[in-house]
Amino acid sequence: MQLLIFLLVSCVVLLLAYRIVGGALARACRLTSERNTPAHTKRDGIDYEPARVAILLPQHFSAIAAAGPIVGPILAAIYFGWGPAWLWIILGGIFIGGIHDFLSLVGSVRHGAQSIAALIRQYMNPRSHTLFLIFVWFSLVYVIVAFTDVTAGTFVQKASVAGAQAPGPAVATSSMLYLGLAFMMGAVLRHTRIRPSRAKAIFLPLVLVSIVAGVYLPLDISGIVKNPQMAWGYTLLIYCFVAAMVPLWLLLQPRGELGGYFLYLVMLFGGLGIIVSSLMGVHTIRYPFFTGWRASPALGGYPLFPILFITVACGACSGFHSILSSGTTSKQLDRERDAQPVAYGGMLLETLFACISLATIMIVAKPAGKPDAIYAAGIADFARRIFSPVWRVSESLAADAGYRMLYQFALLCFATFVFDTLDVCTRLARYVLMEAFGWKGMGGRWVATFLTLAIPALVLLVPPVSIGGAPQPLWRVFWGIFGSSNQLLAALALLGLTVWLARTGSFWWVSFFPCLFMMVMTQWSLLLNVRDYVMKLRTGGVIETMTQVQFAINCSLLFLSIWLLVEALIIAGKIHIFGKRNAQA
Repeated sequence: MQLLIFLLVSCVVLLLAYRIVGGALARACRLTSERNTPAHTKRDGIDYEPARVAILLPQHFSAIAAAGPIVGPILAAIYFGWGPAWLWIILGGIFIGGIHDFLSLVGSVRHGAQSIAALIRQYMNPRSHTLFLIFVWFSLVYVIVAFTDVTAGTFVQKASVAGAQAPGPAVATSSMLYLGLAFMMGAVLRHTRIRPSRAKAIFLPLVLVSIVAGVYLPLDISGIVKNPQMAWGYTLLIYCFVAAMVPLWLLLQPRGELGGYFLYLVMLFGGLGIIVSSLMGVHTIRYPFFTGWRASPALGGYPLFPILFITVACGACSGFHSILSSGTTSKQLDRERDAQPVAYGGMLLETLFACISLATIMIVAKPAGKPDAIYAAGIADFARRIFSPVWRVSESLAADAGYRMLYQFALLCFATFVFDTLDVCTRLARYVLMEAFGWKGMGGRWVATFLTLAIPALVLLVPPVSIGGAPQPLWRVFWGIFGSSNQLLAALALLGLTVWLARTGSFWWVSFFPCLFMMVMTQWSLLLNVRDYVMKLRTGGVIETMTQVQFAINCSLLFLSIWLLVEALIIAGKIHIFGKRNAQA
C-alpha cells in the first residue's frame, strides 16, 4: 500500500502543478491562439511543419526523455535512497525543469523559432552567442557518440533474464521494425485520406507485434561481421544522417508520435501494475528512503550536494530540453496556447515517468545490475500482475513466459528513448551549424549533417582506453563531466532567458532563481572535480593522460560558465535589473 500512496501523491501533485504553475506561466506570457507561429509563417515541409498537440506532445515527450528518466532516478536512489531522488524529481520538475522547458519554447516561438543561442546573441552579445553555440554543438555530438555506442551494445548483448535468454538481437529486430512502421505511417498520413486517429489504431498494435516478432526473428549479425557492435554503430549513424535530412512528416513526426504513445503505454502498464500489486500486497517498499549524505565508498563516496542534482537530469531538469524546445518543437507548434501542454505538460509527464522508474528500485532490497536491467525487471514484474487473470503468474521468473515477453517490451522502451534522441540530436546539431555559419538550402543541410556525424564516425574507430587499469569506451571516460555539462547547459539557457525577460520588462525572476540554483549546483560539481585532481597532484599520485584531458574539459566548462555569467551581470547592470529598468537597453 505504501507504493500506491507514493504513486497517487506523485500524480496529484503533478496534476495540480500543471493547472496552477503551468496556468500561471501561460497567463504571464499572454499566450494566444490568434498570433501565427513560425510553423505557419515559415512552413516548408522539411523543418517547419505545424503539428497538433496530439502529435507534437508525444513526439516532444519521447525526444526529451531519452534514457534520463530511467537511469538518473535509479542511480540517485542507489547512491542516496529513494527519498532525496523523489523530492528532487517532483520539486525540480515543477519549479525548475518545467519553467526551463516552457520559457525555452515560448522564447523561441516569439523569435521566429530561433534557438536559445540566437536569443543570447540578440539580448546579450555576439561573443556570448558564439560561446554558447560551440558548447551546444559539442554537447549534441557527445550525446550522439554515447547513445550510438549504448544502442549498438544493446543490440549485441546476450542478457540473461532470471535464467532465461532475452538477447539484444531480438531488440534490434523490434527496433528496426519500429522505425519501418514510422516511415510507413508518415507516408500513409501524407498520401492517403486515413485520419490520424485511425492511423494510430493501425500502427500502434503493429509496434506491439514487432516486439513479439523480435523474439522469434532475432537480428544477430555476429556470424556475418567480425565486430557486430561497430557494424551496428555505423548503421545507426547512417540512419541518423537519413533521419536528419528527410522531411518532418516522413519520419520525425510519425516516429515521435508512435514512440510517445508507446511510452504512454509503458507508463500505463507500470502505473496499473503498481496499483494492482499494491492492492494484492505483492510489492512493498523495501529499499531505504535515505541511505546517507554520502554514497557508500563502494559506489564512489559522492556527496548528496551537489551530485544528486547532477545525477537526476531529465526527470527534473535537463539542458538538452532547451535545445529541443527551441529547435524541432518550436518549428512545429501549431498555436501559442499549445506551449503549456507541450512544454510544461511534457516535462511533468517525464517527471511522472521518472517516478515510475524510481518505483522499480523501491521494491528491491538490494538492487543488482545496470539501471536499464533494474528498470526492465521492475516494469515487467509490475505489468505481469495486471495480466494475472489471463496467464498464470509464476513466482519463478525464469518459468514465467509472460514476464519474459514484458521484459522484452520494457527493453524496447529503453531502446525507443535512445532512438528518438539519436535522430533528433543529429537534426538539432545540423540546425546549430547552419545557424552558426549562415548556411541555407539543401547544400547547407548536407554539409552540416555530414560534419555533425563525422566525429561520432571517427570515435567508433577508437579502441577502448584504460582508466585505472580497466578498458572503457572513450565516451564513458567523460560521462561524469557530461552530467555536469548538461545541467550547466540548463543554467546557461535559463540565464539567457532571464536576460530576455529583463530586457522586455517581463517577470525575469521566474527564470532567475532556477538559473541561480542550477548554476550553483553545476559549478559546485565542477569544483569538486578540480579539487580531486589537485589532491592527486599534491599526493604525487599517477595521473593518466585521459584524466588530464578530463581536467582540461572540466576547467573549460568552469571558464565558459563564469564568462557568460559575467556577461549577463554586465547586461543586468546596464538595464538596472535589480532597480529601475530601462525599457529596452
